Amino acid sequence: MRVLIQRSKESSVLVNNKTVGHITSGLVLFVGFTYGDNLSIINKMINKILNLRIFNDASGIMNKNILDNGGSILSISQFTLYANTKKGHRPSYIDALKYEEAENLYNLFNQLLKEKISVATGIFGADMEVHITNDGPITIILEEN
Repeated sequence: MRVLIQRSKESSVLVNNKTVGHITSGLVLFVGFTYGDNLSIINKMINKILNLRIFNDASGIMNKNILDNGGSILSISQFTLYANTKKGHRPSYIDALKYEEAENLYNLFNQLLKEKISVATGIFGADMEVHITNDGPITIILEEN
């Protein structure tokens, strides 16, 4: 499982020119799955995301997590996080989990995350337009497998 995290001042996702997800502040997560990902990995990733200290405290030091700081999460499915570009110029997505399995894990990830924090999402498999006001900019890649 790979998650690209961006600290955000405001973000939204559109499908067919209609806003399907929006947050005013918090984190944008681009989420991808690979073979072998499971509930245990999802739980570890959620714990890491929620406790990642990437928000500023009163002294301006990144010492607060999203639960301390407040805010929401915008979760976007992103199979291209598993692009392999070692050969040639066309990325291979052979390491990305098959559609149905990835959709099930993505839905489970969001369901478990929603038990802890407010979560907006895109639509799995849709052609999405994501608007992000990256705060910092802060962008971090997490991987668990």
